[in-house]
Amino acid sequence: MIRIAIIGDIGSGKSYVAKLFGFPVFNADAEVAKIYKKNKNCFKKLKKKLPDFIKTFPIEKKEITSAILSSRKNLKKIIKIVHPEVNSKMKSFIAKHKKNKYLVLDIPLILENKINIKKDIIIFVDAKKKEIDKKLKKRPNINLKVVRKFRKIQLSLELKRKKSTFIIKNNFKNNSVKNNVKYIKKYLINDRSYPRHRNNRLVNF
Repeated sequence: MIRIAIIGDIGSGKSYVAKLFGFPVFNADAEVAKIYKKNKNCFKKLKKKLPDFIKTFPIEKKEITSAILSSRKNLKKIIKIVHPEVNSKMKSFIAKHKKNKYLVLDIPLILENKINIKKDIIIFVDAKKKEIDKKLKKRPNINLKVVRKFRKIQLSLELKRKKSTFIIKNNFKNNSVKNNVKYIKKYLINDRSYPRHRNNRLVNF
């Protein structure tokens, strides 16, 4: 099995790129939303650690948002409780699709939480911050203050670029991303002897 991990800035288009591959996708953000809605054990843990904020089940997004904005420590508490649940879901997903040759992992903190493995194909979605912020502002129920909090706990984008196997430029305007994904799939599926340059990374297709 070949695992393809999609990384990049918040709002850079990671989930869009993940879907383009056409392989089974594990979407961590979607799993977190399910955990807040369905996991009572997680709710009890969060309520115990953050009693001033977490009061209802299913957990409401506004409660999580209030907790995160109140203190950076609260964000770390949430991550410490929620991410093991996400990791467990990921393992179940991989086991379920063990016969698939390719899987896509859309996990924003895959490097930070050290759940990637050496053989993973890591794809960094590169987009200009100005364009990202413009897109984020159009999203319903987005809180840019929360976005900034999450950015602060992530590895630097430059480090993520350095750790990537491929870099895809996303300008949100044309079919370049689709063409880049097709290009990567060609090498992965046909012979995996993909060309490398610039510090062993394929960039600017």
